[in-house]
Amino acid sequence: MRHRSLLILTSAITAGALGLSACGSRDEGKNADDGGKTTVVIGVDAPLTGSLSALGQGIKNSVDLAAKIANKNNEVDGVTFKVESYDDKAVPASGQQNATKLVGNDDVLGVVGPLNSGVAQSMQGVFAKADLAQVSPANTTPDLTQGPGWTRGDKKRQFPTYFRTATTDIIQGRFAAQYYYKDAKKRKVFVIDDKQAYGSGLASIFAQEFKRLGGKVVDTDHLTVKETDFSGIASKVRTSGADSVYFGGQYPEGGLLSDQIKKAGADIPTMGGDGLYDPAFVKASSESNDGDLATSVGYPVEKLPSAKEFIKNYDAQGYKDPYAAYGGYSYDAAWAIIQAVKTVVEGNDGKLPDDARAKVTEALNKVSFDGVTGQVAFDEYGDTTNKQLTVYQVKDGKWISVKSDTFKD
Repeated sequence: MRHRSLLILTSAITAGALGLSACGSRDEGKNADDGGKTTVVIGVDAPLTGSLSALGQGIKNSVDLAAKIANKNNEVDGVTFKVESYDDKAVPASGQQNATKLVGNDDVLGVVGPLNSGVAQSMQGVFAKADLAQVSPANTTPDLTQGPGWTRGDKKRQFPTYFRTATTDIIQGRFAAQYYYKDAKKRKVFVIDDKQAYGSGLASIFAQEFKRLGGKVVDTDHLTVKETDFSGIASKVRTSGADSVYFGGQYPEGGLLSDQIKKAGADIPTMGGDGLYDPAFVKASSESNDGDLATSVGYPVEKLPSAKEFIKNYDAQGYKDPYAAYGGYSYDAAWAIIQAVKTVVEGNDGKLPDDARAKVTEALNKVSFDGVTGQVAFDEYGDTTNKQLTVYQVKDGKWISVKSDTFKD
């Protein structure tokens, strides 16, 4: 799980006298209830209901916290930040509808989300046409930033408005394979995915790296999201001779898959990506998950000095749901938008310009500050420059970090 330090996450941007003047094309956004300040909305899109709501609520709450801290500290003089959240239910069509709604609100100058890479694919074009920046705290599919040609080395940024604070599966999949082969000493793995953009892409990258290292992929299979009976796959795993399983997918299916593999008599670990790293993975299984593994982006937030303020402030708000796996990355994503707005206002005589959305997107490319999850900045594709990852293992029914490192080729 990750948290974001409420540090006055400084991009070392000094607070200038920005007083938003009453002249300017966006005066209609001034709010009398906020002392005449201009209202800037940060949108949120995430699964707020359904099986992935534990992650979605953590995203929403962490963005809300960032806005509250910015307002309390008067981070952007003359601007009040508000949050508008939409539930995509982890469904691409819902995400696209939400994107259209967010674009339609002129006060929205940036969006945090979504959780799922497949949902992001349905939203990117909508936001790009409106020059509206989105910063995902969780998407890891490489195609979203580098295009489908990345596997051939033909990388091309797809949308200038898309950014993310989570590292890509190019990094995560290889990191997992290296841990399985070098640290866990696994040699024969059975690879399974859920046929979704995130899961299949991650499994493919993992398998390629595992074989490059000298390991063997003994077999592969696929399951369908929201199904619950994986006994057929479990039986294949048991008879395959595999000493391990790698699953590309999310925790609702991952927990059941691990459970059924063990019930079939295969006493071997299941490993996956950040989609498995949630307490709900353990709860989904009636068998002990001890020994199962998951990678997740960044270092354990609870162990980062930079996250202490975030954790304290999050707890003080009394949110019903925990910040969960992407809380820190969500706070960082929101803070990046806040810092971009600050840059735009400071560069425009203390007021927002007519083309504020385009200017915020431009400013995001140059954002750099010490965030809760580490250094926050974006490369030429909109990907985070932070390549820190952690391997977690279930011990006594809880996720425990076992290795954190910065990925190196």
